[in-house]
Amino acid sequence: MTLAHYLPRPSDSTRGTVAEAMDAPGPQVWDDMTVEVALSVMASARTGHLIVCDEDGRCTSLVTLAQLTAFRDGCTYTDQVRLREVARDGGPFASPMTKMAEAQHIMCHRRLTAVPVLDEHGCAVGVLTRSR
Repeated sequence: MTLAHYLPRPSDSTRGTVAEAMDAPGPQVWDDMTVEVALSVMASARTGHLIVCDEDGRCTSLVTLAQLTAFRDGCTYTDQVRLREVARDGGPFASPMTKMAEAQHIMCHRRLTAVPVLDEHGCAVGVLTRSR
């Protein structure tokens, strides 16, 4: 009798591209918005993240509710702090053609809950969330 060796099949969540799994980008705000206003926008939109854009409409980063709340509760916070001062890292970003396995690896490695998906011009076309 011959024993069969089975290789684990990759789960459906790691197949395909980001374009197949991304959600709509959701609220997009300018980088000169204050943290306080951004938190208000998040509450109104009932979302856990915002895409931050520069004056040309290109995505510069993504901020989460947890990130902004932690910053607001810190000792350096004032009500005049702008999103550009909080969201400095500028990435990572995904392309719609990025393989899901690669995107999930980056999200796990960097402990991210969401990653903006950008077109070739740097504009947000979606968001990949960890729940996907």
